[in-house]
Amino acid sequence: MAASSGPPASASLRRAVTGSAGGWEARRRREYLYGLWPALIVLAGVTLAPAVYLVVTSLTPLNLTNPQSEWNFRDPLGNYALLVEDARFHNSLLVQAKLSIFTVSFQLLVGLAVAILLNARSRFLEAVRTMFLIPMVLPPIVVAIIWKVLYTPDISPFHMFLNSIGRPMGAMITSPDYAIWSIVIPDVWEWFPFTMLLLLAALQMLPEEPLEAALIDGAGPWQKFVYVVLPLLRPAILVAGLFRLIDSIKAFPLIYILTEGGPGKVTEITNWYAFVQAFNFNYLGFASAITVVMVVATFLLSWGIIRVVGTEVDVE
Repeated sequence: MAASSGPPASASLRRAVTGSAGGWEARRRREYLYGLWPALIVLAGVTLAPAVYLVVTSLTPLNLTNPQSEWNFRDPLGNYALLVEDARFHNSLLVQAKLSIFTVSFQLLVGLAVAILLNARSRFLEAVRTMFLIPMVLPPIVVAIIWKVLYTPDISPFHMFLNSIGRPMGAMITSPDYAIWSIVIPDVWEWFPFTMLLLLAALQMLPEEPLEAALIDGAGPWQKFVYVVLPLLRPAILVAGLFRLIDSIKAFPLIYILTEGGPGKVTEITNWYAFVQAFNFNYLGFASAITVVMVVATFLLSWGIIRVVGTEVDVE
């Protein structure tokens, strides 16, 4: 009898262990969800809810001078129809495209060049790296004020130097030919350290095998850089470029302080145009439609770049 009672006891023990393990796993998942819900609620409150309200507002002709227009959905696509015919909106898209192309391209080029220079192992270079981070950690409004001073001929050290050598120059921010560059230069100065950091980290994590194989095959420094280093850096360049592209579309402080979209509409980017429509003319519904188009265009553009460029590395 004693021998026959063994198997049922071990079976019951296995069921108890399995049951307790399953109960512990279920309890762990339940507690995980309990801890996750507060963060999800806060995230929804600060991101999802405003985004939904933005889309809803874009479907109305909301105007602060007519509060009843907030829930007027009789023509939900009216604002978007106006955008299709709005020449000023089309111009803002063109200006935005030029600004983004110039700033992101130069930030990547300068960031990569500086990252290559700082990649050598040296105590001096490690100390110098910190100095390059100063523009990035400054508040954007401070950067705008600094460059406002540099662009003002009466007080600018740069203009004083040009006057002393007999090469006077007018203010770039008031020149239709140079106003866009007066935004590109400080934006590149402020944010190339970001791309430099990402690319420097990627350079220091490159595998040694492809580089050694290139040396054995007789590749020179330029060939090694073009055919080995650049392909290995492509994922990091893609990430840095996407971050800076998205941020360039949100550009505002430099425009606000330096040019206010002028002279004329030379530096009126889409972001600034939405601001003018919302806070100068109270067309909140129309401004919301502009913002929705910007968000959708940013997502589609980022997705397209990822699909075209790709993230796979091939150094064959």
